[in-house]
Amino acid sequence: MSGTGRAAAATSDGERATDALYERLAAYEGRSAATAGVGRDPVNLPMIRHWCEAMGDAHPAYEGPGAVAPPTMLQAWTMGGLSGHSERSGAYDELSALLDAAGYTSVVATDCEQEYLRPLRPGDAITFDAVIESVSPRKTTKLGTGHFVTTRMDVRADGELAGTHRFRILKYAPAGRPSKPDRKTPEPAAAAPRRPRPVVNRDNAGFWEGVAAHRLLIQRCGDCASLRLPWLPGCAECGSPEWDTVEASGAGTVYSYVVMHHPPFPAFDPPYAVGLIELAEGVRMISNVVGVPYDKVRIGMPVRLEFLRVDDELELPVFRAAGEG
Repeated sequence: MSGTGRAAAATSDGERATDALYERLAAYEGRSAATAGVGRDPVNLPMIRHWCEAMGDAHPAYEGPGAVAPPTMLQAWTMGGLSGHSERSGAYDELSALLDAAGYTSVVATDCEQEYLRPLRPGDAITFDAVIESVSPRKTTKLGTGHFVTTRMDVRADGELAGTHRFRILKYAPAGRPSKPDRKTPEPAAAAPRRPRPVVNRDNAGFWEGVAAHRLLIQRCGDCASLRLPWLPGCAECGSPEWDTVEASGAGTVYSYVVMHHPPFPAFDPPYAVGLIELAEGVRMISNVVGVPYDKVRIGMPVRLEFLRVDDELELPVFRAAGEG
């Protein structure tokens, strides 16, 4: 057999193996991932309060005698904690093992979709079922080649369908790194990686114009005077499209924070602290905390606004621990 013939035969064998694997994967579509799951707690006001505080959502519908839960909490009532749920079936684990055995050992969550059919109220008992809704044919992405797996969860409140939650992951084999060049050949100087550019559009252009002038501008509703950050085209409190701005004083405190260790990104040097900063004006924003080691950042730490020049084109608002030079 010629070299061309052998290559064609190898390609054909590879395609057949891929098709056979996909047939096995697709056989899991429609199989149960969890049956008759029970939420660990009924819908309750303390959880709603904690959620709203963390999200900075002060909508009056989520408090008081007639309170409802924020719709985006739908999945929160189904979580089993570190111990998981005993109602989980083996089908999903079998599917994952099949993908692992085929070399698709890495996983990344790609997106989720939720549909809300009725509000959840304190006292509602939560039950749910989950199904493996779909497994995609093999796909090639920038991360690597693999299969998208989508599960659908139907969430019920006191037996009545309250919403659905679709969660999609990619199980993939990481894309191969380029081969190392011959060390005898001098490597060309690599250009310094640039920080990602913020998305600037007609709704937030004024914010970035303020940053360029070393001013942190907060939107203020023209009707109810509520402050909002990040910028939005309309008021979340009253819906008014009218607004003007007030300039932040620059004082704030660390409301919450995370320390980024992994994964590494070009132009970032982990570990570093990313804080949810509560400004003196009462709104919150996410930015880097600088001026102290990442492991010294604490909730409640006072911080002060400053502007960091990242490169010739980009300047960003960051927050320095108060008292630091």
